[in-house]
Amino acid sequence: MARSNPLALGRDLAIDLGTANTLIYARGQGVVLNEPSVVAIDITDGRPVAVGIEAKRMMGRTPGRIKTIRPLKDGVIADFEVCEKMLRFFIQKVHASRWSKPRMVICVPSGITGVEQRAVQDAAEYAGARKPVHIIEAPRAAAIGADMPVHEPSGNMIVDIGGGTTEVAVISLGGIVTAQSVRVAGDELDDAVMQYVKKEFSLAIGDRTAEEIKIHMGSAWPLDEELTADIRGRDLISGLPRTIPMTTEQVREALAEPVSAIVDAVKTTLDRTPPELAADIMEQGIMITGGGALLAGLDRRLSHETGMPINIAHNPLFSVVIGSGRALENIDAMRGLMSLGGDE
Repeated sequence: MARSNPLALGRDLAIDLGTANTLIYARGQGVVLNEPSVVAIDITDGRPVAVGIEAKRMMGRTPGRIKTIRPLKDGVIADFEVCEKMLRFFIQKVHASRWSKPRMVICVPSGITGVEQRAVQDAAEYAGARKPVHIIEAPRAAAIGADMPVHEPSGNMIVDIGGGTTEVAVISLGGIVTAQSVRVAGDELDDAVMQYVKKEFSLAIGDRTAEEIKIHMGSAWPLDEELTADIRGRDLISGLPRTIPMTTEQVREALAEPVSAIVDAVKTTLDRTPPELAADIMEQGIMITGGGALLAGLDRRLSHETGMPINIAHNPLFSVVIGSGRALENIDAMRGLMSLGGDE
């Protein structure tokens, strides 16, 4: 992981402030940070004990006075103060100069309200960004990062499945023609696994266990080879630890509802797409990015449901931050794609 670097003096930064992970792109260097959006706070004095990877390791394993907080929920800031501390920590980690304020591009969900957008800009400014903080919407950033020809007069459809939100958009000539942002994504998939195990097996499992089950056993389409794994948790009746066998079919059943919500968002957006652009999408296919793009069989499920070709971005986890970074590298040319790219 990138540490503070003297070369980063005065570097401008692009930040994908995600519900699950925060990624930072430094101008001229590429992606320099990728850490979980988690902060461990000492509740006696409000001091951060750990941020990022270290804090995530503590989740579910802390004593009473230390609390692990995820300051973003559904793609927006849920805890402003903790978010600002987390951002400051990450910026200082990659931006060596305490004196020069970096120019900053920050990515937000397309369905964000004006108040939520202002909160993101304020948090960045408090954490040390130069005013004004430029904002780019996640679907645009993801499409740029996935090498889609967004500036051409043709329909480009992007589905970005993050931790808190799924962004579906059709982009043409650099603008969003139609978009939908649904607050169903990676976190809801984890929660669905937890609730299924609780209901079917009377077993309580933590967030991290649910996430591991999703990553290693989750799927949206029948697998060529179905697997079984032992899941450990706490028996809700006896209160004692217990191990149960769980199959990939059961995990798929657990994920069915949130996966259907993501598929429905794609169908709704296609339904609202002008016919000429829909014809372009039929030819070029739909691009999926974000951590959710890694869910096994999701491309096959979407192809089956929409009849469209589905492409997975080359590096789905990094598409948004790379697109934000490209907007930063060409800030004057890309200004039309960003809000508050005003006069400096």
